[in-house]
Amino acid sequence: MGSLIAQIVSVTLMNLGSLRRRLWMSLAMVLASAVVVAILLAFLAMAKGFEETMRGAGSSQIAILMREGSSTELNSVILQDQVNLIGASAGVARGTDGPLISPELYVIVDGIKKSSGTEANIPLRGLNTAGMDMRTNMRLVEGRLFTPGTNELVVGAGVLREFDGFEIGRAVRFGKNLWTVVGVFATEGNIFESELWADINIIQSHYNRGNSYQSIRVKLENDGDLGPLQKTLEREPRLNLEIQTERDYFASQGKQLQYIAIFGWIVSAIMALGALAGALNTMYTSVADRAREIATLRALGFSSFSAFCGTVAEAMVLAVAGGLLGSLAAFVFFDGLNTSTLGGSFTQVVFSFEMSPELFLQGAILALVIGFISGFFPAWRAARMPVIVAFRHGA
Repeated sequence: MGSLIAQIVSVTLMNLGSLRRRLWMSLAMVLASAVVVAILLAFLAMAKGFEETMRGAGSSQIAILMREGSSTELNSVILQDQVNLIGASAGVARGTDGPLISPELYVIVDGIKKSSGTEANIPLRGLNTAGMDMRTNMRLVEGRLFTPGTNELVVGAGVLREFDGFEIGRAVRFGKNLWTVVGVFATEGNIFESELWADINIIQSHYNRGNSYQSIRVKLENDGDLGPLQKTLEREPRLNLEIQTERDYFASQGKQLQYIAIFGWIVSAIMALGALAGALNTMYTSVADRAREIATLRALGFSSFSAFCGTVAEAMVLAVAGGLLGSLAAFVFFDGLNTSTLGGSFTQVVFSFEMSPELFLQGAILALVIGFISGFFPAWRAARMPVIVAFRHGA
């Protein structure tokens, strides 16, 4: 066994040592693998970043209620008497001023994207003080909170990064209404940073919403315990509402970009076929270039298995080098890259590409697969190299 391992190591070192004779073809294989891995990681990082942005907004301590059948807040309508019934329900946490409940509105306004100069939808959320307090990870980055009863708003850090005209002190016009930006808030990079916040009563007035809302957020008396509120919904016919924890709601919303990861794998698989064609050509050329050396080793007693393993190892080393180069390129160019895309409510969600060890592992697996397949068939040829070739080339 030790002799076989020594043979495999010797053949592998010989193969790698001869790479300089095929430098440009070897580099082409490395670059092809790098491009495939970099593109895959870019797609996966985009999907991962979006999912984390959505998931990070949710809390099991907060429940969100919307009208039955509404998949997003935009499609929901809730009336004031329903808000009152929920506020009086068991299971709702209470403070010194009463139930900790936040009826909220969610309307769409226009913004100009810095990257393209085009208009895109931004969510303007109307909420009260309790609603802001429920976002426990919210902190003011700059300025102050809006004053209730005024046309003031605060801007999410993501909106400020991706859209023009939302700096503190700027006057922003949405339709007939003029608003003043008085603060910038951050929520640890989650979806709330893609929103504008203003006083709920002012938004109801400006957008002719009367006493209607689109969602209700409540702080639960017991973390994750929806039971008492669920019983209230079942008992009271006026409450045609559905309830879930905020964490579950945003987790389900975050799955909408899973197709990006699937698409990334499909594109990478197609490109990998092209990379494999080039890699196979490189490895067949490598075997042909070393035919005399391989046959000579066979004549000296080296096994055909060592020739096979040495050739596969050469292919995998080149592919792994390409995978490392592609991973490095993906990390440098995409990790932390800010962008925005259309979310479930037809508004822009600002998020960052997020590389993770899990994604790098997937890139490494793809590189190893390319290396193994591209090396297998040339290695088979090397293993079957007739010993007579050593003498034929030496004549």
